[in-house]
Amino acid sequence: MKDPEIKVEYETLEPEFAIIQAMIDARKLKGIKQKELSERTGIAQGDISKIEHGNGNPSLKTLQRLARAMGMYLKIEFISS
Repeated sequence: MKDPEIKVEYETLEPEFAIIQAMIDARKLKGIKQKELSERTGIAQGDISKIEHGNGNPSLKTLQRLARAMGMYLKIEFISS
């Protein structure tokens, strides 16, 4: 992180990584496999995998569907820097 360009890139991607990790953690906490989450939401298991690997760009509605299927709700905040 000493390289300023790498630091900027990391800081830019950090919110995306945080959402992905939160989704994975929530799914595992509930003991739900990707396949089951797919069945609950109607979202293809492959698409859930893409999201969890950072290769998808889910909409807010998709994230809400995923949260509801896990018995949770989605909370997004704006925080002062």
